[in-house]
Amino acid sequence: MATSPSSSAQQARQVLGSRLDEIRKHAGLSGPALAALCGWHKSKVSRIANAVTPPSEADIRAWAAHCGAEDQIPDLIASLRTVEGMWVEWRRQTHGGLRAIQAAFVSLYEKTRHMRTYSCWLLPGPVQIRPYAESIMRTVQLRDGLIDDVEAATDARLERQRYLYEGNHTYAFLIEESVLRCTVVDNDTMAAQLGHLLTIGGLPNVSLGIIPMSTNRTHWPCESFGIFDDQLVNVELVSTEVTIRQPREIALYDQRFKILSSQAKRGPDARKLITKALDALA
Repeated sequence: MATSPSSSAQQARQVLGSRLDEIRKHAGLSGPALAALCGWHKSKVSRIANAVTPPSEADIRAWAAHCGAEDQIPDLIASLRTVEGMWVEWRRQTHGGLRAIQAAFVSLYEKTRHMRTYSCWLLPGPVQIRPYAESIMRTVQLRDGLIDDVEAATDARLERQRYLYEGNHTYAFLIEESVLRCTVVDNDTMAAQLGHLLTIGGLPNVSLGIIPMSTNRTHWPCESFGIFDDQLVNVELVSTEVTIRQPREIALYDQRFKILSSQAKRGPDARKLITKALDALA
């Protein structure tokens, strides 16, 4: 199971083990007693609770059933799947280049009806113009010493954008004003990108919110993330990409999006902030 300097799958496994142990204690069962009911070796309950041995779905079903917690089985299994698949090392993921990563998201964008994206570093992928996207991926390719498939990767990223204009898809983009001021590309490209953002903000299926730098923050910025319907959250960190499918954690990101969204400017006020960033480039 992959680990990273910023976050650890082992820690996530420990959280799941602790939760299972709380269920056992609430049922009034000792570890050996639960193991006997499940037909396991007497030490297995302790190994799972202390994150020494990862449980299987069958283990979780048996554990919860014998503790009278059948109603928690779906959420526990979702937690297990999150532990198993949430941490993907960036290096391992990009081993074959950047195109495969970008292409892998096309089908997800196609089946997602409502996407919400919060961005604190870069403009979100669905609104990026080709020069902006290509420049960002070129930086990653050179920084990490990857094979040069930047042009193909850019094509794959732009392929997702067609769902802005076709099908029954809606988008909510929430962007920190500092992202508009962060010239990670040359000024001409950034100016064209901000102009494109103004156009995207006028689409009928798009909600665009800009959080001003001057806002008296009730909640500080967090990592950039995307919520795909209510099924999946994708979070990109420095060294890993996190995929979250656990309902309770998806709900936390949904809550954070709503809180941050309440601090955003929209409509003419959002356009003014984008226009000010454009004027600053000049």
